[in-house]
Amino acid sequence: MSNSTVATTVFGVFMVATVALGLLAVRGRGGGQGGLAEWSVGGRSLGAVFIWVLMAGESYTSFSYLGAAGWGYNYGAPVLYVVAYMSCGYAVGYVAGPMLHGYARRHGLVGITDMVAHRYGRPWAGALVAVLATVCLLPYIQLQITGMGVVVSTISYGAVSLNWAYFVAFAVTTGFVVVSGLRGSAWVSVLKDVLVIGTLAFLAVYVPLHYFDGYGDFLDRLVTQKREWLTLPGHGGGDSGLGTPWFITTSLLNALTVVIFPTTVAGYLGARDGDALRRNAIWLPAYNVLLFVPMLLGMAALFVVPGLTGAGSNLALFRLVVDSLPAWAVGVIGVAAALSSIVPMAVFMLVIGTMWGRSVLSLVPRWRERQKLASQAVVVVAGAIALIMTYTAPHTLVRLSLISYEGMAQLVPMLLLGLVWRRFTLTAALSGLAAGGALVCWLVFSDRDPVFGVNAGIVALAVNLAVALVVAYTGAGARGDERPDDEVLAVSPAPEAVVSPGPEAPAR
Repeated sequence: MSNSTVATTVFGVFMVATVALGLLAVRGRGGGQGGLAEWSVGGRSLGAVFIWVLMAGESYTSFSYLGAAGWGYNYGAPVLYVVAYMSCGYAVGYVAGPMLHGYARRHGLVGITDMVAHRYGRPWAGALVAVLATVCLLPYIQLQITGMGVVVSTISYGAVSLNWAYFVAFAVTTGFVVVSGLRGSAWVSVLKDVLVIGTLAFLAVYVPLHYFDGYGDFLDRLVTQKREWLTLPGHGGGDSGLGTPWFITTSLLNALTVVIFPTTVAGYLGARDGDALRRNAIWLPAYNVLLFVPMLLGMAALFVVPGLTGAGSNLALFRLVVDSLPAWAVGVIGVAAALSSIVPMAVFMLVIGTMWGRSVLSLVPRWRERQKLASQAVVVVAGAIALIMTYTAPHTLVRLSLISYEGMAQLVPMLLLGLVWRRFTLTAALSGLAAGGALVCWLVFSDRDPVFGVNAGIVALAVNLAVALVVAYTGAGARGDERPDDEVLAVSPAPEAVVSPGPEAPAR
């Protein structure tokens, strides 16, 4: 058989296994007929192992195979910000994760939109957050579809077109997430982790030995010939804008943002208890060791396939794989990379569905009692929109992706500060959100990011927080806008609450 046939067959078998595994995840749980809490947060019953693989899978995306290698190839050291912010984010999550879990469990909430609606006593506030979060998450779905498409087309030696590969990404992900929800994503994450750890460990040994005389020769050539790739601001110097201030501020901003990212919170709320999240936060940084492999191999590709430019640099790692390994091995590595797209994409789609079904469509009386069905329908619609945009206007969502993290960061005060400070009012939260959101959009879309070397998102977050604190301390809009003392925060686990038809109104 030809190389394309072998690699494509291996890939196809694993994709069928992926869908089957996702469907098996709900066996014995009513065939996926449970309520919204079972579908969206796994019935709040996932233990430390499942939470570990789920949250590792959500953070380890196709970027890890494509983007990390591409950044290593193009810039070098600045790509280490990914390891920095994720490790710091896990430390923040050690405190914030159990806090969010306890509050949601106490009140029967299933996402950040629920928390906002309950905390401030305004269902429309949750709906507003759902819309804003969707704008920030849709680009990630499109990027995962694109990433998987590139991987599939490459490992099939061009036999599978990009358009078909995009559709496969959408169909496989939608197929199991609609039925099995978060639990199915966790089960598929186990398969993904086994393949990711195995393939990256293999490549970490194979590539230096195959293309060089081992790490000694490779690192010696890197130090002597590509020295600028090993220090900030990396290749490109000051013109890249990726110097020390950018590295520090981007790591800090992303570490704060990843904690309240809707997909991360879905993992928090799926946990059995707060202790599972604390253990998870301790062990998750170990997973970051894997990220050094594509980063390093991206720099190895500088000597093997020099001259890659633009989007082609993202294929630096796969160029090494396809050129040197047998077809069956190419297929297995391709599956690992594809699953690194499917798992986070599934969680993104799941979260969007839950936010809209719970906080937006529930405002319509006819959908209030059918939240799970509404959420599942939104999953299909969100995935289809991202797929259509990938075909027809790919650069539109890519442009929006520029503000995804910086935009989500503007919700940090509204959610985290709102849960720990009773006097933080909805008026203060919205004022800060408006100021920070407007500033970050202006800075990013006018090409002023970074601002004097500093990440534009953290500049906007500082303005956001300053405005919110001024409004909160002056008491503007405080009347009827505060929570009673016993309704602000519940950190310790509480008995499972019954999920109410809509965001719970505050006690008066």
